[in-house]
Amino acid sequence: MAIDTKTVKNRRDLKHIKTLDDVVAEARTIVAAAEAGKLQQLGNWDASQCFNHLATWMEFAFKDSPLPPPPWFIRLVMKFMRKRFIYGSLPVGISIPNVEGGTLGTEKMPLREALAKLEAAAMHLKREAPTKPNPMFGAMTHEEWQAAHVGHSRLHMSFLLPGGLK
Repeated sequence: MAIDTKTVKNRRDLKHIKTLDDVVAEARTIVAAAEAGKLQQLGNWDASQCFNHLATWMEFAFKDSPLPPPPWFIRLVMKFMRKRFIYGSLPVGISIPNVEGGTLGTEKMPLREALAKLEAAAMHLKREAPTKPNPMFGAMTHEEWQAAHVGHSRLHMSFLLPGGLK
């Protein structure tokens, strides 16, 4: 039975994660905890699904997303919430309408493979500014792209508790 992630208690506060390097370091901590049998999962996704999802969306910054653009009225509303979504905390439990599972890139894979995919995507985003406009926000600076993905990573990694951290 799926967990309603909007109601999950005891998620980690990951405000210390401020850069893509921090995202990768946190992912490595999560992998070490998982391999030691000390990772607690609070949400619906295991660590491999989380890393795959984050990497998939980082990759979309450089290639076409398979999703259609959001309706114009959603983009208009989001224009006024741009800074909050890029630099603030993201809402929990949001699903993309008409997409199976509510989002993309959540397939399970070997944990080390998912970590390598996330490391590669994060380093690509760190060294190179995306040239495609963001489907929701339009043109974004390199700093905004990175900040948006750091916030997205904090959201999903907050559901993974390496042993002893609560």
